[in-house]
Amino acid sequence: MARKKIQIKKIDNVAARQVTFSKRRKGLFKKAHELSTLCDAEIALLVFSATGKLFEYSSTSTWQVIERRNLESERFDRLDTIPSLELQLESSTYAMLSKEVAEKTQELRQLRGEELQGLDLEELKHLEKLLEGGLSQVTKTKDERCMKEISTLKRKGAELMEENQLLKQQMENLPHVVEAVVAHQGQSSESIAHVQRSGDPPQGYNSSDVSLRLG
Repeated sequence: MARKKIQIKKIDNVAARQVTFSKRRKGLFKKAHELSTLCDAEIALLVFSATGKLFEYSSTSTWQVIERRNLESERFDRLDTIPSLELQLESSTYAMLSKEVAEKTQELRQLRGEELQGLDLEELKHLEKLLEGGLSQVTKTKDERCMKEISTLKRKGAELMEENQLLKQQMENLPHVVEAVVAHQGQSSESIAHVQRSGDPPQGYNSSDVSLRLG
């Protein structure tokens, strides 16, 4: 026969309530002991009866478990606080950077001659100084760049003039070289003709010399 299911609600009869409390408390402590033994868990149970009597179970030490619980609670509280502080810092930094970007954008527009209606005389003078300083820096940079380009062009011009002078010298020496070659070829022809007329090569004559000269 199946057990009758007990309705979960407060037991009105005081004696029955006390008996149920005693039985279920023992069962609860037994389950806690089994869980601690099987799973190597650290468990502490505190139970106060309706009359205010304390019953407790602990796998190690009740106060040790409570202290560990408090430490974990403090650690989680710190972890919850740190993201909040970081978020506040990021929000503050974002607001500061946004303000700075807006100011610089406004200043850039004013430097281009836009949105000048709301400026007073002192602000206009300050803007004028900024423009003069910027123009002076731009002019200085431009002059330095121009001088650098001029120096580069002068150096290249000097190199071209040097190359031109070298080519000119080579052209001036070219006729002398041609005359020497022609004279040498004429001497070789006379030597060959003399051999043909005499029939005998001159003293110290070598046929290889003729071949080389002809070549």
